[in-house]
Formats: sequence, C-alpha cells, structure tokens
Amino acid sequence: MIFFNNYDIFASGGPGNIPGLHIAIMEIIRLDGIDKKLYELVAPLAMNPAVLRQNNNYPFKTSFKYVWYIALEGTEVIGFMPLKPSSGGKCIDNYYIQDDSGNTIDKLLEHVIDDHGDSGLLSALVHRRHVQDFHRNGFRTFIEWTKYEKMDYIFAGRR
Repeated sequence: MIFFNNYDIFASGGPGNIPGLHIAIMEIIRLDGIDKKLYELVAPLAMNPAVLRQNNNYPFKTSFKYVWYIALEGTEVIGFMPLKPSSGGKCIDNYYIQDDSGNTIDKLLEHVIDDHGDSGLLSALVHRRHVQDFHRNGFRTFIEWTKYEKMDYIFAGRR
C-alpha cells in the first residue's frame, strides 16, 4: 500500500473569516487489485445502488492484474480509479468520483500518470460529464459514444 497526501484549503466565508476556514486533507492510496484493504474501502460504494446508477448500472470489477487509486478524506472514500491492463498499456475504467469533483479527478489522475510514466499507452473510458476534467489533465478523445468517450493520455510535456 502506498500513501500520498494532498492538502487543500477551502474558505467558506469572506476574506479574514477564519471561522469559515475548512482544511480538507485528501489522501491518495494505491492498492493492488486483490488487497484486502481495497475490499474494505470500496465494497460499501460498489454495492450502493446510487453509486451503481452513477456508473450506468455497470458493476465494478477487479483482479490481481489491477491497481487501484483511492482518494480519501479522513476515512471517507471520495473517489477511486482502477487501472487495468489493456492491449499496449493500461486503461482507467469504472471509476467513481463523489459529487463529480474535478479536484478529486485531478489528484487521482496526477498519481495515475506519475506512476504510469511513459511505459505504454494510458487510456480511459470516461463518463461524458468528466470529459473536460480529463482534457485538463492531458487526455484527448479518440472515440465518442452516447454516454462515454474513449480517451488516451498525451505524454509530451507532462513530465
């Protein structure tokens, strides 16, 4: 298990309004696809009907070949991105982002991209509502469907 920390500060009031200050600590962990901790963290979401609806009722899958990136705030899972082997590289598929947070997507993709490096193709099957977030992180669309876009990562200039 590998841990990464990201500290984000949000102010909910005007300038100088310290009582409205909220510090959210987002932690990104990386787990192997059959790690016991993965099941403890993801199972409550993977079995939640609202989360499944958000994923177009498609079940979440894993195996020993997968690597999972999980975003936590405290003990709450606020997002995850499984990375599975695909022809010529890896693919992000069947991910979850609480409240469709662009910040959570950015932090997860940062760690996926940094860990993956340029060791082959990195692609993603992206919900339409997240396409701009993936574009912002260096992905481009190469196939468009009704509910998803197939995107690949452009390595030039990132590292």
